[in-house]
Amino acid sequence: MTEMKTLRSIAYARSGDKGNSANVGIIAFNPEGFSFLKNYLTVARVKEYFAPLNPSDVLRYELPNLYAFNFILEEALGGGGSQSLRIDSQGKALGQALLEMPIEISLEEWEKCSRRKK
Repeated sequence: MTEMKTLRSIAYARSGDKGNSANVGIIAFNPEGFSFLKNYLTVARVKEYFAPLNPSDVLRYELPNLYAFNFILEEALGGGGSQSLRIDSQGKALGQALLEMPIEISLEEWEKCSRRKK
């Protein structure tokens, strides 16, 4: 049986900009969370989640030693910091926004993934 949780329950995030592209880092609390996210947090899911920003492409880089992923949302900032009329023209809030993504996960797996590494 699966439940709906948010990405926030198994990971941290950091985000910013590189010109007109946003950079969103997702860091799992532990190796189990990284394994879950490796299969669950796909480019397609992230691109769909950020569809209102109309990124031209989404790239995913894996950083297994950090239990992390780096997503680049190309052309998602409306021209970037000096040109965009968006409230968050530098993408600083996008990491927090992604942490609100609903995830479907079994309770057993969630308990493993939600434990923060000590």
